[in-house]
Amino acid sequence: MPDPDSFTAEVVLPGETTSPWAARTFVGRAVRAWGMPDAPSADAVLLASELVTNAVVHAGTGVRLECRHEGEALVVEVEDRHPTRAVETRAPADPEAGGGSVPGFGLRLVAALAEEWGVSYRRSGKTVWFRLPWQPGEAPEEGMPAGRAAEQPADRPGGGADGAPATLTLPRQADGTVDRADAARPAGGPDRPDSDVAAPASPGQELNLTGRLAPSSLRPAQCAQWGPDWVNHGILSFLAEASDLLAGQTDEDRVASLAGQLLVPRFADWCAVWLADADTPAPPRLARVWHSQEDRMDELRAELEKSPPALSKRTLSGQAVPLPWPGQASAYGPGGAAAGCRLAVGGRTVGSLVIGRAGLVRLPDEVIGIVEDFARRVALAVLSARRYTRQATISRVLQRGLLPTGDVAIPGVATSVVYEPAGEGSWAGGDFYDFFEVGDGRWRFALGDVCGNGPEAAVVTGLARPVLRLLAREGYDVRQVMDRLNREVGEQTRFLSLVYGELAPLPDGGVECTLVCAGHPLPLVRTLSGEVRAAAEPQLLLGVVEDVGYESQSVVLRPGETLLCVTDGVTERRSGARQFDDGDGLSAALAGCGGLSAGATAERVRRAVHDFGDGAPVDDLAMLVLQARERQTCEPAHEPQAREEG
Repeated sequence: MPDPDSFTAEVVLPGETTSPWAARTFVGRAVRAWGMPDAPSADAVLLASELVTNAVVHAGTGVRLECRHEGEALVVEVEDRHPTRAVETRAPADPEAGGGSVPGFGLRLVAALAEEWGVSYRRSGKTVWFRLPWQPGEAPEEGMPAGRAAEQPADRPGGGADGAPATLTLPRQADGTVDRADAARPAGGPDRPDSDVAAPASPGQELNLTGRLAPSSLRPAQCAQWGPDWVNHGILSFLAEASDLLAGQTDEDRVASLAGQLLVPRFADWCAVWLADADTPAPPRLARVWHSQEDRMDELRAELEKSPPALSKRTLSGQAVPLPWPGQASAYGPGGAAAGCRLAVGGRTVGSLVIGRAGLVRLPDEVIGIVEDFARRVALAVLSARRYTRQATISRVLQRGLLPTGDVAIPGVATSVVYEPAGEGSWAGGDFYDFFEVGDGRWRFALGDVCGNGPEAAVVTGLARPVLRLLAREGYDVRQVMDRLNREVGEQTRFLSLVYGELAPLPDGGVECTLVCAGHPLPLVRTLSGEVRAAAEPQLLLGVVEDVGYESQSVVLRPGETLLCVTDGVTERRSGARQFDDGDGLSAALAGCGGLSAGATAERVRRAVHDFGDGAPVDDLAMLVLQARERQTCEPAHEPQAREEG
């Protein structure tokens, strides 16, 4: 059974300056319709107005207002849509002390008048609520028929257009609960002109309050009359959200594009961003132009390219200054006011930002202040994007220098490579591989992993590859090369795991592979029968102990047999507490590649590794697949399925 003493009224208000007045009217009519005594009614109206004002000014979002009569108390909830914007609890400024205008009393009034109050935070917003004692008085009439209208005079002068009081309809369900309240907004009054306010509804007519309070189009004269209200009170929220959007961008042109979209049409009719680089002699380039009417962008761009903004060097960094309206205004809208601001951060100019608003003699000071704050955030985002781009370019150049270029064509052997560095724009280093010829039809190959990452690891990679090539061409065998490389790596105070081998063709087809595995995941061989076995013995990491005698092992690959070498990014790929190679997972993956080419084998193992865990791998992935072929085959030795990413 529903509680006959429980009544609820709810309304949604937009994030604009008329909402506190609408909240006062709504709460006042609701509590009077329920019969609440005058003293607590006045407190309820005052506190609801303060909380809605806080939400509009400091959160800058729409507001849901709910009133509930629960037994001997009234509960009011004000919910906004900005969970990260704290409620205002500061004491009001003292105008006589130079503190400016009084912003409101925030929660100090709530704490003083309410019996209970609190704040509830959710992912999508926050709710501030208070509870007032009902006090003895006439309770709401029980059994009120559904749809009955409670008509009360408005709280502010003027009422309806004809002087009659505006009405509030409180439709009720059959059980007596007030389901929804829709209000008519009175025309006229001291806060807004009659032309911007909807006419009152006739008694009993249900209207949507949100729609009635939606902002209408404002003429320039009205903008000047309203002053700061033209900008709205969500400035802090706008700047915070803009920072979040700009901070994650890694391309300066994307930053310029976002800047225009964020400013237009909220604060300007059009926006243009020039980008300049002090390290290059090129003039500033017009990166992006944005207009509230897309069909006027081309004409506006043409005018702006003719006359780039002339911002004096005497202008303070980050200061917005008025600029002449560019070109013939008729091509892209009526004339108006424009302002420009240098994009500067840390004493370095990275461009300039210009906005324009039609129909104004000058831009309001509030808009100028927003543009200056916003320009600093854009400048920082542009500089960050440039630094990221330069680092990524350096990484790509280093990576090309530390890895072999071009296709590898080994007679009698098909090869396939998978190389996937972990992380976007990561430094080259860590995993590396190489193929090179040493004469008499013999080839050497290497797959290594430097402990660590970044430029320090790249130094060891840059040392290992040329040393391997130089020693091999000087005639040192696989074992001797590893002994000498071990001493060189030790001097770099770094460790290196490496599989290093030589391929020698056999007269009857196939190849003999001689290799050394130093601290690396063991290379695996898959025979024609499907058996998978290790092709080498485990030995110590390079660089750990200076005097180590490495031993080599040999294995013969018959046509169709496959040798697989991987780095620990493959074997240690995680899924919870499990690793990919637990229970010989790598051997099982290779065993299932019967009848596949070298490229198809590499792709199947790569997919198995990616599918094993959630998300992208956190370590570099590298693998070499070598598959023996008949010597007289006409097919290319390097297959197009080979995959390399970096």
